[in-house]
Formats: sequence, structure tokens, C-alpha cells
Amino acid sequence: MPLTSTHGAATGRLVRKSVQEETLVTSWRPATARSQLVTARWPLRHSFYVEDRRYSSLLLTESLRQALALLTYTVHDIPLSHRLGWEQIRSTVDPEALRTASGPAEVELLVTHKQVKRRRLGSVHLTSQVEATLAGVPIGTAELRYSAHPPALYDRLRGSRYSDAESAFAQALPLTPAVPASEVGRSDTDNVVLSPTSSAHTWQLRVDTSHRVLFDHAHDHIPGMVLLEAVDQAARARARPQAVVPVAFDTTFFRYVEFDQPLLITAEPLVPEGGDRMSVMVDAHQNEVLALRSTVTVQPLSRG
Repeated sequence: MPLTSTHGAATGRLVRKSVQEETLVTSWRPATARSQLVTARWPLRHSFYVEDRRYSSLLLTESLRQALALLTYTVHDIPLSHRLGWEQIRSTVDPEALRTASGPAEVELLVTHKQVKRRRLGSVHLTSQVEATLAGVPIGTAELRYSAHPPALYDRLRGSRYSDAESAFAQALPLTPAVPASEVGRSDTDNVVLSPTSSAHTWQLRVDTSHRVLFDHAHDHIPGMVLLEAVDQAARARARPQAVVPVAFDTTFFRYVEFDQPLLITAEPLVPEGGDRMSVMVDAHQNEVLALRSTVTVQPLSRG
């Protein structure tokens, strides 16, 4: 059954957002036997995802995150109590589509499920492709591998120290200083997720658990969207003094990132990709163990 705006509170639960204004998905409908069309509304103004009349590249990622969560619990009949986790995401976005217009943007996401594997103990492993359009024009793509674990199995995976979200969330390290907002493409220090360190091109993840967008409810580990924002900001900082916009991410998540331990993020030198595009590899380590690796493609930011 397609969702409509009158089902807003229910939609928020399905996409794992407790702040209603942060729910982007407005409706969905079947497209084929293996695909659905999900509509997401991008607001004209937003405290986190809009800077200088441009949408963040990661607003598309947040839109598809919400779309996949919604479809996981509806189309695939996976219980809402199951816990979702990303394993890998590859995404692209057209930077020209990131310019705001005179009103909210209605983005359509065609989600195709390439693989759905159900395991004996209740876990489900999924692979989905997403094609995004705005007014019928393609603006981005993505492919994700992710999993859904039943509560008992998830608690065993996380262990007694981290299985309870409220307890793990309360163990977050004290808020660390921010790098200058302008170094990471931000105008508001509150939206900076990197802290300086004594090593060049290395930052500590800055975790502000009071941030209304990044942490609108308690989590047992650092959410993937927070980690991707750190990757985005690290790529921008590495490209300085040139201002750039990320247009593609190829990210693998190797382990959960905990609140009670520092996460160090490093960015390698930029590598030319042809034309005006460059790529940069960003790694994140916790306790000297690789937690995440992302190759980010960037291009110069056009102010026009």
C-alpha cells in the first residue's frame, strides 16, 4: 500500500527518524516485481543539508537510506525489531542537481532488489540498486549491500557492553574542538564532525550527540551517515585550498564504530581521475583497526 503524507508519524518509525521534519520519504509504490518507486522531498532550506543554496551530496544518500529502511520493513516483511547495517555503498550524484530551486525538490528513487538472502537464524542480507531522478532527469545512482539482524543475534554481535543503545550512547566521549568550518565546506561549527590532531591530514571524529540531525535518537554505535559525513569533510579538507564538491563515494564498512573510543580519520593525497575530477582515499581507524575505507571522487565547486 503506498504511503502518503498523512502517514507521517508511521513513516518516521519505518525510516528510523524520530524528528518528523527529518523524514524525507513521502510516498512509495510498486514499479515491477523486483522494484519500487520511492518519492523523497528535499526541503528548500535545511540546517545541515543545505549550504549556500546547494544541497549536500549526502542528502541523496540519506534519502536512499530512508527508502531502503522503509522497503525493508514493508516489501520484504522484515520485522521492525530487526537492526539494519550497511556493509558497502557505492554512489554517484550530479553536482548540477545539488543547486536549490525556488521550492522543495521531489526526488524519485527507483529501487531494484538484486539479491535478498535469508539466513537460518533470521538474518537477511540484501543488495539493492537505486536510480535517482529529479523532474524525470537522472541525478544519481547507488548500489548498497546491507543486512538486517534479529534482536537476539544482533545483541550477541554487539556484546553486553554495547547492545543497549541508551547505555552505549551515554558512553560517548566528551565533545572535542572543531576544525574551522570553512575548511570542510561548512558555515556553522555545529555541523563540523572533524577535530584537529597533531598529525597532518589526520582528524579525530567529533561526536556531538546533541546534534538534532545526526543523532535524533540514541544509537548503540556511530551511524553510517555520520561516518560518511566525516569522509565528505575529510575529502574537502584534503583538497584545500581548492573548494570541491564530492560527486561519488565507494565506501566499505568493516566494523562497528563505538562511541567510547576515538576514531582517527586520514586522507591520502588526491589522485587525478581525468578532466577536472580527482579521487582521495579516506580511512577510519579505531584502536588501530580499520573500521571504514572510502574512495571519494571530487571536482571543483562551481559558485555560479
